[in-house]
Amino acid sequence: MATNPYDWIEQSLETIHRADWYRSVQTIEGRPGAIVQLEGQSLINFASNDYLGLAGDERLIQAAVAATQEFGTGSTGSRLLSGHRELHGQLEQAIASLKQTEDALVFSSGYLANLGAIAALVGKRDLVLSDQYNHSCLKNGALLSGANVIEYPHCDVDALRSHLSQQRDRYRRCLILTDSVFSMDGDLCPLPAILELAVQFSCMLLVDEAHATGVLGVTGAGCVEHFGCTGYQIVQVGTLSKALGSLGGYIAGSAALIDFLRNRAASWIYTTALSPADTAAALSAVKIIQQEPERRQQLWHSVDYLKQLLSQQLPKVKLLPSESPILCFQLESAADALKVGKKLITSGIFAPAIRPPTVPTSRIRLSVMATHEPVHIERLVAALSQVDG
Repeated sequence: MATNPYDWIEQSLETIHRADWYRSVQTIEGRPGAIVQLEGQSLINFASNDYLGLAGDERLIQAAVAATQEFGTGSTGSRLLSGHRELHGQLEQAIASLKQTEDALVFSSGYLANLGAIAALVGKRDLVLSDQYNHSCLKNGALLSGANVIEYPHCDVDALRSHLSQQRDRYRRCLILTDSVFSMDGDLCPLPAILELAVQFSCMLLVDEAHATGVLGVTGAGCVEHFGCTGYQIVQVGTLSKALGSLGGYIAGSAALIDFLRNRAASWIYTTALSPADTAAALSAVKIIQQEPERRQQLWHSVDYLKQLLSQQLPKVKLLPSESPILCFQLESAADALKVGKKLITSGIFAPAIRPPTVPTSRIRLSVMATHEPVHIERLVAALSQVDG
């Protein structure tokens, strides 16, 4: 007798529930910001990647409205067919200027940017060395490429060197992949040391600046600038959806690299171009980042203030090492993390639990924004002091 081939889905959902890994959406009402409305409750928002508070900025909104009125709601096609607008070129020039590279290419998401770049740069005769804590899009891009993929222990330069010494001469090309800011821990990759190995072993290096763009570096260009590595041959990938307050992704690098990707990155060639509204909003955000460094200064002031209060008032809360606006503390289990997240909501704080398989250990992830006021941070610390575990 034939069985239902979809029966396994219900069983899989039951397993997810038992492990406390089940997820569902939570509806945010109104504009994003330091205070959000969640299911009718006003909460201080420590769950957002909107580090500079630009997603609700009136200038981005008006730029998006004006672009929609002039160009319509959709780009109508891929960039190589009917989808290219002057706005796309302007945004790419602005990103290249911010990143101090020869050129840039805008994708419809950061995930697509990584998939497209990695699969275009390496293939079956090549080697990919990837940090074990890299984002899903880096890992899946490596798998999609068909290259031999080796994960090295998190930020372990010695292990990376060992793999290169043993493996590099067996392959045509080698690509090293790393996040610059690791989104679920908050720490930074040891970029100068990795770059040194890339040069020594003739490897390409791709760095995902998703959580560093607009946040790190003297001008907000990211970790590459922060570590003084500007000008080196690095494939710099990033997103428009975090500190830039819009949607989309980018790749910045040499003119030859960008020209090659226009012809070989399938996730760019075969995807409808970024909408006029998103493009215009991101372009406005890049300008604001360059013109208003005080936003970044305020962000880091808030990060330092939160660390100071936690150290003084809650010394038992052990944060994971972090040099970014992402601060995390681990909990024993997924159930514990869910319990703490729910208690924080009752205290007016939105900082949801992060659980496997997204991360290896369950935790609460705190994301600081430039628009957080001192009282917001003080209320967070007060709420944490009332949470057991």
